[in-house]
Amino acid sequence: MQTEQRIIPSAKQLAYQELEFGLFIHFGLRTFYEGYADFDERPMTTAAFNPVGLDCEQWIRTAKEAGMEYAVLTAKHHDGFSNWPSKYSSFTVEASPWREGQGDVVREFVNACRKYDVKPGLYYSPYDGSADFYTQDAKAYDDYFVNQITELLSGYGDIDILWFDGCGSEDHTYDWPRIIGEIRRMQPNILIFNMGDPDFRWIGNEDGIAPTPCWNVVDSTDFSIYTDKLDDLGEQMWLPAECDVQMRANGSTWFYSDADEHMVKSVDELMGLYYLSVGRGTNLLLNIGPNRDGLLPAKDADHLTRFGEEIRRRFGNPIATSEAWVQEGRTWQYKAEASHLIDHVIIEEDLTAGERVRRFTVSIISAKSHRLVTMYEGSNIGHKAIIRIPTVKAAGVIVEVTECDDEPILRSISVHYAGGDV
Repeated sequence: MQTEQRIIPSAKQLAYQELEFGLFIHFGLRTFYEGYADFDERPMTTAAFNPVGLDCEQWIRTAKEAGMEYAVLTAKHHDGFSNWPSKYSSFTVEASPWREGQGDVVREFVNACRKYDVKPGLYYSPYDGSADFYTQDAKAYDDYFVNQITELLSGYGDIDILWFDGCGSEDHTYDWPRIIGEIRRMQPNILIFNMGDPDFRWIGNEDGIAPTPCWNVVDSTDFSIYTDKLDDLGEQMWLPAECDVQMRANGSTWFYSDADEHMVKSVDELMGLYYLSVGRGTNLLLNIGPNRDGLLPAKDADHLTRFGEEIRRRFGNPIATSEAWVQEGRTWQYKAEASHLIDHVIIEEDLTAGERVRRFTVSIISAKSHRLVTMYEGSNIGHKAIIRIPTVKAAGVIVEVTECDDEPILRSISVHYAGGDV
């Protein structure tokens, strides 16, 4: 970690970290080919794409009710099928029977996001299996790349996130200065994921699990699941991390499949991932593949809804918030009017001036003897640290920063008792 010249986040990076929880939506032509895997060599035809019941509002309404603040749709995946009527490809929704070739999934998705106040993001695979010139003519492909991105970023209003997936691009060189220049020109406030000129980064696995510690300042990013190679940033940068993970525990596809409904994660497992992502200071992007009718499958939607309810149940009614704590130097103390059960302490660092906390402890004041007992020792706090401890009756709680760069500033600190799990 760099301490001589503190690296600080931009306002839009701080705003991104506030979002915390989003919906990943893998949907496209592959949805209609059971068992189709990344870089599958089976040919696909646009005639198969016909989601007659497509309802993007159902997707986004369900996400919003679960507490999600943003959503990312696969505008174009590795197969190259465009979920909008691109003028630069014949492999698009326009060539399908859906809505007699007049449909636009991207537009319906963005409109639904605006209706429910969910920030829209678009996934765009730099690799394109449908473009014959991808490996034959780098300049022609860069033109194609820029043209398609221009359609997406100039035809749908403000887009909050552009999500680049490195899979397939391991040995390909893009004209990033040109591509990023056009993106920033069209949408100065957009957040770019992991490639080109990133504003936030991939956690490095598809399990939804952040390591600990998980610092916000890094000098390289993970590239894809197909290589251990890291992208060297050339300098240390503020790049908050995002954990992406499938609702269904099927590693072969992020799209809908008939065969894996039994793999929908339980609410208990989803809560575990919440602790291991949001609870470690990262964002959580949870994927659901809409089915061939164009709807979130009933079981996936139900588990997502109950997941959101459980998050609110555990953390929506804190026993004590920041106002109840007294700060003395690098120690914050909460004294209860009467001893009570606790099982969580949630701490948020003020990151406006950078990440300062390097180590901290959480202790309780025991209910009977009023002795100080250490419950947890941690490293970084970052955007949010959800400290889960065994249920204990306490007369108070003490949080102490034991190592830091400059004086630590906590933005929020709270005590919770969630009780039994679902």
